[in-house]
Amino acid sequence: MNYTKEQEEKFKKLGINSISELALSVPSSYEDFRIHDTLKLHMPQVIDATVESVHRAPNSIQITFFAHNFGYRIQGVLFRPKPYMMHQFKAGERDYFYGLIDCKGGVCSMSMPKKVIKTGAIYPKYKSSLRSDVMNRFIEKNLNAENLKAEGLKDEIVTELLKPHFPRDEYLQSKELDTKILHALKYTELFCYMKLLAGKRRYFKPLISKEGHYSQWAKSLPFKLTDEQISTIEDIKKDFAKEVAAKRMVVGDVGSGKTMVILASALMMMPERSILMAPTTILANQLFEEALRFLPGIRCVLVSNKSKKIDLQEFDFIIGTHALLYRELPHAKLVMVDEQHRFGTQQRNLLEKLVSSGDKKPHFLQFSATPIPRTQAMIETAHIDVSLITTTPFKKNIASKVIHKSDFKELLEHIKDEIQKKHQVLLVYPLVEQSRLMEYQSIEEARGYWEKNFEGVYVTHGKDKEKEQVLLDFREKGTILIATTVVEVGISLPRLSTVVIVGAERLGLSTLHQLRGRVSRTGLQGYCYLYTNQTSSARLEQFVETFSGFDIANLDLKFRKSGDLLKGSNQSGSQFKWVDIAEDEEIVKSVKKDLNII
Repeated sequence: MNYTKEQEEKFKKLGINSISELALSVPSSYEDFRIHDTLKLHMPQVIDATVESVHRAPNSIQITFFAHNFGYRIQGVLFRPKPYMMHQFKAGERDYFYGLIDCKGGVCSMSMPKKVIKTGAIYPKYKSSLRSDVMNRFIEKNLNAENLKAEGLKDEIVTELLKPHFPRDEYLQSKELDTKILHALKYTELFCYMKLLAGKRRYFKPLISKEGHYSQWAKSLPFKLTDEQISTIEDIKKDFAKEVAAKRMVVGDVGSGKTMVILASALMMMPERSILMAPTTILANQLFEEALRFLPGIRCVLVSNKSKKIDLQEFDFIIGTHALLYRELPHAKLVMVDEQHRFGTQQRNLLEKLVSSGDKKPHFLQFSATPIPRTQAMIETAHIDVSLITTTPFKKNIASKVIHKSDFKELLEHIKDEIQKKHQVLLVYPLVEQSRLMEYQSIEEARGYWEKNFEGVYVTHGKDKEKEQVLLDFREKGTILIATTVVEVGISLPRLSTVVIVGAERLGLSTLHQLRGRVSRTGLQGYCYLYTNQTSSARLEQFVETFSGFDIANLDLKFRKSGDLLKGSNQSGSQFKWVDIAEDEEIVKSVKKDLNII
């Protein structure tokens, strides 16, 4: 729909993009300027009245009205009147006045009466960045069934959307929105949001369209791929064959086997070149080792800050950190980014640009180990194709438990037992240095105790420049690793069996799940202890009973709001005013169907 210049200016001031979005600004209250012949107590209303007398006191004006529509006198009171109010009331004049009427002991009074220019209608009051009269005129002129239908909304949705803006008596009497109106508001909010997302999606011709093959390779692996790994690889195979450059996000839980999907993608692209960018040297190195192991015959190379400058032309699969962005890169037909949320949008786009050719783009895959609620994934499909891997290749056996100070002795025994079995333990502290605001020990306060009582204690945190080396040394020689949440993503620690998270109630459930996912990577019996000073926490108790990252993402939604899906700031605070992502999956489905989003 084409908008006028005036409409666009108003949209800009209101921070919206369409008439449909305008309909989502439901009035906060109403002024009923119709004239009734019965008195409604405790409700503002209009009187058709003659002013009998006006008495000015130091801090108020007392006015006596004779209300013709009721047939009796009403005392009006203006508190701390502004100068212009003085001229609105003249003895002997008949006019319409509006205010809240209350009657006590046979005397009725109206507080803060104001003169009404136009009677006979109900005026909605909006919380808006426009002046109230401007907003009302804008709504009256633009918000109608014709305009809403022109934007693609269905008749039944339009009917319900208009009710709060042009209310009838029965609507005004109900104190809250009925389910039909609420459904229409949720539907419209999702409709506008997903339409906007779909509009942001750009389609480019690919550098190559090809039929990829992976089944022989899958049979040669020493393990069987899961059904979800195979269906994701199939999604990507179809992407590669299209006349449009792929843009797909693969979301998999910790340990769900995303690495095999990455390797299968590089294999299907052969003999064309692929590039993969990972957020840390450790992760890049792990992926490189896996590629050497499972992709024999494919020439792989690792690029990091420490790598020597070599000619990359002769390699089929280039794996690296953000150091890739500063190298002369050869053309690649497939670009992949692992742990995509760890890179800025600009970095991801730059990598894509470096290997593009004119208006043709490489196929682009991004991988994330942070499970998102299923409903959110459905919404994201308006912007990008999404594949979810919700199962893991082997069942993790991790016992999770909330513990307190009284459990410390028992915890120590457990740690000693695990170390004796040549297993490793991770202790996650909330802060590096002491803070008076924190009721938990910091790393600096706690490390002395552990270093004094145990051998092979390693310490690292986010600001530690050597953290990657510390993690590598710990993997080979350590028993206890003391860290902040820096270890949430990354290194595989095959001997790690126990994680203890201090001040667990301070962290989001998804972060707790990522930390728990560090243990039992190779099928060991794992243990996750959530240490808290809180006497009880429903959040943590539900967490220890829940093991799928996707279910945890839904739990997180119930305890915090959904955050902004587009910007990826998935913290507390909600992107949506009406929609509840944890509850409204069915509405998302119907919007997708109506917008033709597969």
